Amino acid sequence: MKEHFLDDSITQPFWDNSIAPRLEINLGDVVTFECPEPTGQVTPEWTADNLKQWDPSLAHALIGSVYVKGAEPGDALEVEVLDFQHKGWGWSGHIPEFGLLSEDFDYPYIHHWRLEGDTCHFGVQGITLPFQPFCGVMGVAPAEKGRLDTIPPRSNGGNIDIRHLGRGAKVWLPTMVPGALFACGDCHGAQGDGEVCGTAVESPMTVTLRFNVRKGANIPELQFETPAPLDKLAGRYFATTAHGPDLMENAKNAGRYMIDWLVKTKGLTPSQAYVLCSTAVDLKISEVVDLPNFIVSAYLPLQIFAD
Repeated sequence: MKEHFLDDSITQPFWDNSIAPRLEINLGDVVTFECPEPTGQVTPEWTADNLKQWDPSLAHALIGSVYVKGAEPGDALEVEVLDFQHKGWGWSGHIPEFGLLSEDFDYPYIHHWRLEGDTCHFGVQGITLPFQPFCGVMGVAPAEKGRLDTIPPRSNGGNIDIRHLGRGAKVWLPTMVPGALFACGDCHGAQGDGEVCGTAVESPMTVTLRFNVRKGANIPELQFETPAPLDKLAGRYFATTAHGPDLMENAKNAGRYMIDWLVKTKGLTPSQAYVLCSTAVDLKISEVVDLPNFIVSAYLPLQIFAD
């Protein structure tokens, strides 16, 4: 086993199976990725005016690609998540025309977090979240020719935003081209299931991963194992629910009800509440069998509040 390092001097804000890899490794090797701030441009000094003018072509600022010797089409690339180290800061926000409730929030807003040890400090009302890091984007080169943007998830993985892919997880990705050509980035310090405003605690981080291959696995899409418990928090939750025949509308309404509750009971602004929902609230499909209506629930851990 060898250890390798990839710095952030070159970023890859796209998927493309024709580009030359930055690194070639053997099975069992470990790679440390120096992942920049996920959009490749936001700094701790940014304001809402800066966010209004962000350049989406720079996102996501991925690090890679890595050619894994022995990985061939039909195999599953195994990625073992070993460690994350943050840089002390992160941000969340909402951008016009992006996010679950973009019709409700048609203006830019940015919120800066302080990361210290294993805690993410919201900076309002004493709210804190546990540092539960993961890569929002992990993927391999797609089979299709040409350059593809990184915003939607695809069969090659990509912008999956699965918050349980933290330390100790094992991820399997379908290998589509020789060597797999793996890249990662979009690191999050904390996120709720759903990432409803479109951002989590977006953070630059140092990420360490180990690579192997399951020969002939022929998996259709990403699969993973993750250690229990799924959350560092233990205690009570407050939840809102919404019903109806459309799961997307139910998710929107459950989120709206939670935002209203946070504004009324915790004194947050609507934008602060929306961002907190994106970073701390888990959307869950509670039932999909009782036609014509389904239920979506939004769970908020009450332990994040100082009181």
